[in-house]
Amino acid sequence: MTRPPPPDIVHAPHPTLPRYFASEAERRPWVRGIFERTAGDYTRVERMMALGSGARYRREALVRAGLAPGMRVVDVGVGTGLVAREAAALLGAPEAVVGVDPSPAMLENAVLPAGVRLLEGSAERIPLPDASVDFLSMGYALRHVSDLAVAFREFFRVLQPGGTVLILEITRPAGRIGRALLKGYLRGVVPALTRLVAHSADMPVLMRYYWDTIEACVPPESVLGTLAHAGFGDVRRSVELGFLSEYRATKPRAC
Repeated sequence: MTRPPPPDIVHAPHPTLPRYFASEAERRPWVRGIFERTAGDYTRVERMMALGSGARYRREALVRAGLAPGMRVVDVGVGTGLVAREAAALLGAPEAVVGVDPSPAMLENAVLPAGVRLLEGSAERIPLPDASVDFLSMGYALRHVSDLAVAFREFFRVLQPGGTVLILEITRPAGRIGRALLKGYLRGVVPALTRLVAHSADMPVLMRYYWDTIEACVPPESVLGTLAHAGFGDVRRSVELGFLSEYRATKPRAC
């Protein structure tokens, strides 16, 4: 008889959202499709949404996690390169950065310094050898992964012993007022503004989906537990501004 996994191990990052897809089987093509159609607007809308502070925050988060010159980095869910660009600047060596994303359109719209290598792949299937990088980052893509347990095992595989994983994510605030304010901004204000600046009619839909996945996402404790089950040590989470989660973990050196 197959035993169920412990309760702190999760696979899907959130339940099925019938407004967007009717089953888990439909999730992956729906997510890939909407990112393909909105790739040309993504960087512009992200800058508007973050009020110009996104680049600074990403850079500071990478520094807090220990990114330093001499490291080799893979940015999973690289999108248009918002995290990878900051990593390349901090390292001073763009050739030490690899970006991976399942969307060819996102990769085509990535704005990165010469030397950064871009590969088509996913969190569950990273096209890199075992123990080939020192640092793995993922910026705001955890909610779009099909299977967190599989993805975290893949993160563990590509990191060398002693390597670090940093996952940046927006987490639903614990307080009712903070949650209402963030929901009003991300699900109301941002989609409305997006209609004014985006070329793709799907961009407001993506922004509404953005909040709906935040609201439905598994709790931070489950993310931490799944990282630990994948083999990571020193698993921890810090929070900035009450909703910007930074998940950090280390691959043990004795691997």
